[in-house]
Amino acid sequence: MPDISTLVLFCTATLGLLLIPGPAVLYIVTRSVAQGRTAGLISVLGIHTGSLVHIAAAALGISALLSASATAFTIVKYVGVAYLLWLGVRKLMHKGGGEEAVELKVQSKRRLFWEGFVVNVLNPKTAIFFLALLPQFAQPSVGPVGPQILVFGLVWLLLGMASDGTYAMLASTLAGKIRSSARARRRLDVGSGIVYLGLAAWLTTEKA
Repeated sequence: MPDISTLVLFCTATLGLLLIPGPAVLYIVTRSVAQGRTAGLISVLGIHTGSLVHIAAAALGISALLSASATAFTIVKYVGVAYLLWLGVRKLMHKGGGEEAVELKVQSKRRLFWEGFVVNVLNPKTAIFFLALLPQFAQPSVGPVGPQILVFGLVWLLLGMASDGTYAMLASTLAGKIRSSARARRRLDVGSGIVYLGLAAWLTTEKA
């Protein structure tokens, strides 16, 4: 079991990352704007069911393996960087469709859940965290690493559901303004693009 000081540090780092909008948050916001609060919360449930895949992989030792291999770490890091750069440039280059209101396609609850699951399983932000950063908090001196990583993963899950749930609630409340305002949509695109590019730049500074 990790000690209290390590858990506090982990919670601080986790919240810092979770509050930065990534693919999962953008999916949740989009569905909340399109279909309302319930759809947003179902998306959150799907997203964090996907998180269980990352937690299981980390607890089984994949994270420790990549952390010990500079080559594997570098490959994972730069694939994530390239993907984030592509997303950021695409958002910054996206042109709005005028001032008319945008009606997004309505999807079934089952599809909302499974799309959320896939989004987070393939989410480079989540993968980088579990495969490269989370192992740094494990302390072999206090016991087996696997159970420690499992505890950290469950803490991530709880904090993630809380932060993403907040995004869903806020987005559904502001849905009308976002749908009807081209300026608001453009600001979301620019803000998201800048965040993606900033995260990509941050990842390039991480060392194996």
